[in-house]
Order: sequence, then C-alpha cells, then structure tokens
Amino acid sequence: MRIFAVLMALLAIVVAPAANAEEAPLLATAVSEGKLPAEAERLPKEPKVVTIDESTGRTAGKRGGTIRTLMSEQGDLRLMTVYGYARLVAYNSALEMQPDILLSYENDRNRVFTLRLRPGHKWSDGSPFTAEDFRFQWEDILTDKDMDRGGLDSALLANGKGPKFEVIDDLTVRYTWEDPNPLFLPALAGARPLDIYSASAYLKQFHAKYADAAKLEAEVQKEKVKDWTRLQIRKGRSYRFENPDLPTLQPWTNTTNPPSSRYVFKRNPYYHKVDQNGLQLPYVDQVVVNIAESSIIPAKTGSGESDLQERYLSFADYTFLKEGEKRNNYTVRLWTVGKGSAVAIYPNLNANDEGWRKLFRDVRFRRALSLGIDRSEINQVLFAGLAKEGASTVLPGSPLYRDELGNAYAEFDLEKANALLDEMGLTRDANGMRKMPDGRSLDIIVESTGESTMEADVLELVTEDWKKLGIKLLTRTSQRDIFRSRVAAGETNMSVWAGVDNGAPTAEFNPQEFVPSDPYQLQWPMWGTYISSQGTAGQKIDLPEAQKLVDLYKQWLSSEDSAAHEKIWSEILDINADQVFSIGIVTATLVPVVISNKLKNVPAEGISSFDPYGYFGVYEMDAFWMDE
Repeated sequence: MRIFAVLMALLAIVVAPAANAEEAPLLATAVSEGKLPAEAERLPKEPKVVTIDESTGRTAGKRGGTIRTLMSEQGDLRLMTVYGYARLVAYNSALEMQPDILLSYENDRNRVFTLRLRPGHKWSDGSPFTAEDFRFQWEDILTDKDMDRGGLDSALLANGKGPKFEVIDDLTVRYTWEDPNPLFLPALAGARPLDIYSASAYLKQFHAKYADAAKLEAEVQKEKVKDWTRLQIRKGRSYRFENPDLPTLQPWTNTTNPPSSRYVFKRNPYYHKVDQNGLQLPYVDQVVVNIAESSIIPAKTGSGESDLQERYLSFADYTFLKEGEKRNNYTVRLWTVGKGSAVAIYPNLNANDEGWRKLFRDVRFRRALSLGIDRSEINQVLFAGLAKEGASTVLPGSPLYRDELGNAYAEFDLEKANALLDEMGLTRDANGMRKMPDGRSLDIIVESTGESTMEADVLELVTEDWKKLGIKLLTRTSQRDIFRSRVAAGETNMSVWAGVDNGAPTAEFNPQEFVPSDPYQLQWPMWGTYISSQGTAGQKIDLPEAQKLVDLYKQWLSSEDSAAHEKIWSEILDINADQVFSIGIVTATLVPVVISNKLKNVPAEGISSFDPYGYFGVYEMDAFWMDE
C-alpha cells in the first residue's frame, strides 16, 4: 500500500498567497539599492504557508526587531539549528509529520521514499536548492571513500544495508531500501537532522573532485588542517552554525566568525515560509546570542538580559526569576520537561562484581528498591508537589502512555518491599542492616557526574527511605567522561541520571531507548555494546526479558505499518514496567521559560525537550514576533 504525503493537508496550504510588497525592515535598503531581489523573486514559487491560528492566542505579526538569548559556549550555536527547525519534513506541536522544506514526499511501505523540492527555492546566498545538493551529499560526502566517515548513519541503514539513491529530475530524488526503514523520516525531522543534502555550489570549492588543486592546498594550509577532507568537514558543518559563509535554509544565518562573546544571526532573505497574509518569515529580523558562564545565566536572565530563555534554567530558579518579572518586563512560564523521568536510578545489570550482578538481575530486588522510595515526599520537598510521581516510562502526554505503566511498582510500600527482600534471603545484622548472600554489607554506591544538584537532593531523600529497608546508600561523583567509561566497563554498580530523552513518543518514534542498543545505556552497557557492534564487542544478552526487548525492536524495524509499530511499542513498555530495569522517581517536572513581554506567539505551555520538540522548534520560533 502506498502512503502519499503530498501534504500540506489541503491545496490551500500548498498554494501560497502573493508575496507582500512591503519588505522586511532589515532587507528594505538592500532591495531598494538593487543588491537583493524583491521578496516575490526570493520566495519559492510555492512557499510553505504558516497559518497563525488566532484562536490559540497567537496573532499574525509584523517583521523587525531582535531576540536576545544567552548560551554558555560556542558549541551551543547548534541550538540555532534546533530552534529554527527548518527540516525536509517536520513535526508540528502535536508531533504530526508534514512536509516543510520539501513540497511533498511519498512513502511506499517504509521502503521507497520520493522527495520533491519546491520550485524556485534558494539557499541563503541565493543559489538554487536542487537535487544536485542531494547528489553531492550522497556521492561526494556520504559515500566518498576519501571522506572516511566511518560508514553510513544508522538511519540510512535497513538490515545493515544502505539505500539506492536516484535523481529523478532537478527537483525530485528517491531513496530505496530492500527492507523497511522506519528510521528515515523521523531522522530527517529530528532536532539534529540527518544530513542528506548540503550546499553543493559552495562546498565544491573545498572538494578535490571539483576544486583547483593549488587553490585547495592553499586553503588547507590557511585553515591549518590535515588535508582537504578535513577542510571539507570543517566548512560544511551545517548543524554547528560556526561557518558564516556556509549557506543555510534555516530562518536565520550566522554572521559572526568564532570565537566571539556575541553572535548575530540575521534573517535568511530566501527563507521558504510565509504567513497567511503573504509576509515572508521569520518575523524577527535577527537573533543575538550572548555567551556567558552557565552558572550566571539565571542571574543574567533575571536582570532582563534575555528575551527568550529556557536553557540553563531550572525549577530552583523559579522564585528568583518571578521576582524580576515586573522590574525587567518579562514573564516566567512553566513548561514540562520532556524526559521520561527527571531523575532515575540505574542498577547495572552488567556489573563486574558477581554478587551485585546477581542481585540486580533478580527482579524482586529491583521492584523492592522502587517500592521503597517515598516519591510523594520527594515531589513535595523538591518540586512543590507540581511534578508527577511515577516509574520511568513515557509521559502522560504520549499517546503510548497508560496509567499502569506510570504506576508500576511506584507506590511507597515498605511492607511489600521488605517482604520481597526477605523472600530473597537478604538477612539483617544486629543493627537492622541487610547483608548480601555472600555476607557483605548491602551498601549500594550510586555514582553520578555531580553536575545536578537535583540528583543530589533526590538521592539524599532516597538514602533515608532505603535505610528503612536495611540498605545503606552511598554516593560517589566523577567527571562525566570518567563516569561514562566506568559504567561501560562494568565498574559501576548503580548510577543516577535522567530518564529517556524522548518522554512523549508516538509509535513511529524509535523505541531504542527502552531496548539494549547502545553502549552508553546505564542499566545494560555491555548488552548495548553487543547489539550496537553486531556482536563484535560487549556481552551477549543472557536475560530472557532483555533479549525479548531486542527481538521486539527488530520486529519494529522490519514493520511496514503504524498498527504493528504501536503493538510492538506497547509490549516493550510493558516489559520495562514489569521488570523495573530503571527506577524512575518523578516525571513531568517543570522548567521556567522566561519571555520578554514584547515577544509574541510563544506558547504559554509547552514541552521542553531536545528531541523531538527542538525546545522552541516545533512551536515555530520563526513565527514569534517582537512588538516594539
């Protein structure tokens, strides 16, 4: 069955109104002087129309103004790609996928994907955006042996094989896999999108196949890189937004060379979207990113130095930020954190210590630890009762959520928890503290990065709870890289971190976070390594429930329809809930979002999440506007 997405839902959304004669303030002079074509000539023939639904509190805006925001380092410039969220296909705020940069696409059984571009669409420098940009990326970057990229991204592989790539015509390309590839479209829509196109007209000057050899070598020497391939990678990092000369399709383009303490992103004159009145987006002329130490960003935000801020703020900053609202003309709103659990505890089922490994693999022990946590007290003490107490699973906002998932072994029941530990034969000493079967004291060391005061506060309360089970909890902190390497090597028995990154998936999202699939998964790093390396490293899975998850994941990858995906997701979540592979504490915690009172169309409520929400991305930051 062919699933067509020639989308925009209705023809009215595909057919754009005539471009407005009034130019954006930032571009008006350049147009009048003949340095830039008029707006009607810069837009695609069929631009993407963003309909501002005023019933939701949003309004069609006016163009101009500047948004100021704060970031902590040069690497954070990538967030402008995340916030701008121009994608070949994109999610709306309801996580429904639709064409964005693309005019349309066709998906045939998750095997054949035909992508159609917008006629007349141009890069930010005015060069045409065509199928050549896809061919260049495929042939001269992704599959060029000289580029040595370590193989194709997993989203370009189906059953270990890459696709057949075809240029159908100047505006149409096709990717064909022998087996279903349900990862492809979500990867294109991701916060960090899969790169299957690039600005070929610009980047060819840095590629040995196209560039003059002497000029290319001179550029290599100038940039002080090893060879032309490293030069090509440096110049073509579209996600990182560090090269102001690299053309983009995002709403704003960086105009500042790093390093700097202030980066100015100006509107893309050739951006492909308009509002329902024909005004080319983005509404805001420029975004200024000021760099500051992460520890002082809450203070700077509270003093009115940011017009739009969510990053580097926490619920602990809420009271302080509220105090500055009237004084500095901003409003603080509370968005829901999109992680599956704000804090989760991970028993390492691959711990090197045989005694601990046996304990952690006994589901009775994991269930007892979960039942022995007073989540209500933690919620009241640390989150003012505003969080949701529950297991580590998907959020209530996900269509996959069921109450039994969130409630699984999440009630505070010391009697039941102690009964499970007694059943396991974990006896107590004269002081009431339990012993392991080999006679050692049952003292659990929970390791962390020490980066989160929230994690430390939660563990302090859990320590008091577990004492009532006869279990002593100790904490150890280490630098993040050391923490990760210790967990992966089996040297850590238990660790603390947040829950799954995407707490609100649909059935079309990859369920790999709930399945052994990655060496950095804290509950089963050796099994994750084994699966991700196709059995060349790590440890073979020897727990039936964990192996069942892997089998289900393989079924999900090979399925062609949504109904099958939903059934598989349900089984995966049921197993995770029943087996308590990770111990969630509280979910749906809140984070403050500070918004200038001049800035319009920012939602009062939202989900703060990197992927798939892109923080402000799915809420259409290009349609935010400044009322000066």
